Amino acid sequence: MQVRFPGVSIDILAERRNAGVFSLCPALRSVRRYDIPSEFFEALRSRYDVVIDSEQWHRLSAVVARILRAEIRIGFDTNDRRRLFTHPIPYEQDDYEADSFMRLLAPLGCAAEEEGGGPLLSFSTRDAEAAGCHLKRLEGRPIVTLFPGASIAERRWGAERFVRLAQLLGRRGVGVVVVGGEGELADGRTIETIGGISLCGLTNLAETAAVIARSSLLVSGDSGILHIAVGLGVPTVSLFGPGRAMKWAPRGENHIVINKNLPCSPCTTFGYTPRCPINARCMTEITVDEVEEAVLTLLSRKNFDGHQQKP
Repeated sequence: MQVRFPGVSIDILAERRNAGVFSLCPALRSVRRYDIPSEFFEALRSRYDVVIDSEQWHRLSAVVARILRAEIRIGFDTNDRRRLFTHPIPYEQDDYEADSFMRLLAPLGCAAEEEGGGPLLSFSTRDAEAAGCHLKRLEGRPIVTLFPGASIAERRWGAERFVRLAQLLGRRGVGVVVVGGEGELADGRTIETIGGISLCGLTNLAETAAVIARSSLLVSGDSGILHIAVGLGVPTVSLFGPGRAMKWAPRGENHIVINKNLPCSPCTTFGYTPRCPINARCMTEITVDEVEEAVLTLLSRKNFDGHQQKP
């Protein structure tokens, strides 16, 4: 958007749990959280020429867009929320999500090819230095970052599989680092006992991004961390099951997606995943050997040697 409108100011209104990622987007003027009342009402008092609602189903954000009374209100036409927009945009469950979001910019005359082809996210020199300190003892080795977490149990591959993967990679001279929060502490401690580095609970989101950017690649399930890696231009091996790979899986030769494509998969619709009656076989049937093979395939490509994202 800033390519077409160089003087534009962009504000974000997000949920508290995912607002942190916007710290990696330096072009923004402000980020407010709608579940913090003071910030929400500050947004409502502001005036805008254009409001773009990226929510696909819930109606609250569409109501907020309408209240703001911008001349142009753009959003997906997935239900009766379409009546609150001046420019309702079609949305399909199996369209690649980046393509869906780009369609939100079509009423403004923006096209995907107008944006640069480089990384979408960045971080500060201080975050880069912190990442370098954390990874110092892995210098000179290819580094694979693992994220064993997931927002729901059905999307987890399993701690024991990540530990086994770390063992196999370590034997090949690959440095392994685990990132995550409090929920991944136990996984990280186990991998530390076999020579890996655990940063679980030790880094903020920007520092985690800097660690990923210094890695040769990331291994993760369908998660926000996965999409941060893609936004940084870092290669990935992603594990899909309940989630819609056609919508969310990274694209391009630098990304390998492993998906067993069971008849009941994907089962997630508009962000809701039902409880699985067969213990998430779509994830548990992904073997450690095939994930290791995917990692080695990416590591063997010369264009990934010494991959390092600059702040």
